[in-house]
Amino acid sequence: MSDDPIRASKISDIIAKRLEAMILEGSLAPGQKMPPERELAQQFEVSRPSLREALHKLEAKGLVTRKQGGGTFVSAEIGLSFVDPLMQLFQTHSEFNYDLLEFRHALEEVAAHYAALRATETDREIIERRYNEWLDGHVQRIGHKEEAELDWRFHLAIAEASHNAVLLHSMRALFNLFKMTIATNLEYLYTKEDRRDEILRQHSAIKDAVLSRDPKAAQQAVNDHLAFVEETLQQSSRFESHSKRSLRRIGLMR
Repeated sequence: MSDDPIRASKISDIIAKRLEAMILEGSLAPGQKMPPERELAQQFEVSRPSLREALHKLEAKGLVTRKQGGGTFVSAEIGLSFVDPLMQLFQTHSEFNYDLLEFRHALEEVAAHYAALRATETDREIIERRYNEWLDGHVQRIGHKEEAELDWRFHLAIAEASHNAVLLHSMRALFNLFKMTIATNLEYLYTKEDRRDEILRQHSAIKDAVLSRDPKAAQQAVNDHLAFVEETLQQSSRFESHSKRSLRRIGLMR
């Protein structure tokens, strides 16, 4: 009988690690309700006591939360390193929007490259679905905030398909920050009809390149899209010109 607790402990450790891996790779998203204990126990082919022990381990690490009578949820706080005070500080920074676009270049070009190489059939279906959801909102001219969320979910689906856990969670952590700036950008971009058409063409190019498994084309399509956004914003009096930013950075302007 003394072997049973040891065996149960080992099983719970194994299940905990498998669930941690699912959270890390994005199969279980922040805030997502996990399947019922009975279903999870059947999925992993373990007893419910062993599963409960694994869930207790995850709860102790802050990876899941358990609600009495409501089930178990992946912690909504995972990856939220950019909290509200820092977001507010970013917004007061004069170069914030441009800095963020540069950062998006680095993240999203790599994400598109690896998504084109690594996307599974399920990933490809999700990318197609997220693109169509964004397209419907774009065509129906829903509000900027609503379209911004659909826009970012499309880009996030590509990050998920990259199967790079660090990249994915970096983008998830910045979800609210990116969504907010995308909405602001769209408000200006959509003041001219031809820009709406160009954004549509660019999103289509990104989607097609990833789904056709062409990493170079996918990376270039993302670069073209973000470069277009930055160049267009620079035409607005609400944003500083690139030359002014460059001069200030080398100390020639105060």
